Amino acid sequence: MSSTSTPAARTAVETNGTPAARTAVDANSTEVTGARTDEAASLIGDARTRIDTLDDRIIGLVQERMAVSAVIQEARMTSGGRRVNLSREMEILGRYRDALGKPGTPLAMTLLELCRGRV
Repeated sequence: MSSTSTPAARTAVETNGTPAARTAVDANSTEVTGARTDEAASLIGDARTRIDTLDDRIIGLVQERMAVSAVIQEARMTSGGRRVNLSREMEILGRYRDALGKPGTPLAMTLLELCRGRV
């Protein structure tokens, strides 16, 4: 991601391409990041960019999981079964809890709710 791709950085460059009074570096200042030094602000800005990239990947994976779940639900219902398999959901809840601790359970519940879907 280029330094002019964030909203704050885009506003820092005039239409003729010259830096405005506020530069892209200023966009990572204490005002935006809560940091007290330029070094910390830069580190936070870089880490936030990494988090944004991870979030994009997570969203893509959740969407992929939703599509796969829809295929499973359709196959189950077409064969005369129920849309939801509670024992499988309990297994998933346990796996998330074991991997992420107590907060893993509500995360898994939200994921299962998203994937129960619109078959």
